Amino acid sequence: MSLHIGIVGAGTMGAGIAHVAALHQCTVSLYDIHDDVIRRGIERITTELKKGVEKQKFSEEEMTAALKRIRPRTSLADLDTCDIIIEAVIEDLLVKKDLFKKLDAIAHHTTILATNTSSFSVTSIASATKKPHRVVGLHFFNPVHLMNLVEVVRGEHTSDETITRALEFGQQIGKTSVKVNDTPGFIVNRVARPFYGEALRLLGEGVASVEEIDRIVKSEGGFKMGPFELMDLIGIDVNFAVTQSVYEQFFQDSRYRPHPIQQQMVESGKLGRKTKKGFYNY
Repeated sequence: MSLHIGIVGAGTMGAGIAHVAALHQCTVSLYDIHDDVIRRGIERITTELKKGVEKQKFSEEEMTAALKRIRPRTSLADLDTCDIIIEAVIEDLLVKKDLFKKLDAIAHHTTILATNTSSFSVTSIASATKKPHRVVGLHFFNPVHLMNLVEVVRGEHTSDETITRALEFGQQIGKTSVKVNDTPGFIVNRVARPFYGEALRLLGEGVASVEEIDRIVKSEGGFKMGPFELMDLIGIDVNFAVTQSVYEQFFQDSRYRPHPIQQQMVESGKLGRKTKKGFYNY
């Protein structure tokens, strides 16, 4: 069955989800308040799809068909008939809750409302709606078209039917779905905090350089990317925000404390690949 997917936010994550959904036969309404953000998002999708054709992962005809399934939208009301609406806006709890209040008002009563939050409580986000049973976490990972995992997060009031439909959607778009209860950072981002945190502490203490730490982690640990390469890919601002969120939600547990290096880099605008400068230059 072809699903109609609404995506709110045409940035890196929103465009990535749209890419994968459209390639797997879903009709996608890609919403953003800015036309130029939608345009850049579709340009990003087109570039990645062309790479897929070059690598013979799918045909040029399949690429063309996928792009035709993506419909730019600048009015939330245009998402009212979607089967699933996925929020992929900035990692700000107040912004997300305000958005879900609006989505709850315009969406059909059978529509699933999903958040791609990296760390915030799905239960808290759902509290902004009158129908929290239809709110679920669908946490994708960047880059969405290459990362197979999606965390399906059950909030306090999420219904069994909502979880089942979210899992079926993950299966339809070729993802490996893992059911997760609502806890700060879920599984992946909670496990990842020490990965980033200890690397930052090693760097801050002058034990080893960025390059040395990444090289050791890859050559001896078997990781495809080192912690600093990964932070640059994710975005140092995003990584810092997630760390702050997990730290605060665990009542300042020292295991999850952010590092001053992260804050300094965010304040100086060194955010990684997206600004061409981070722990490495691009």
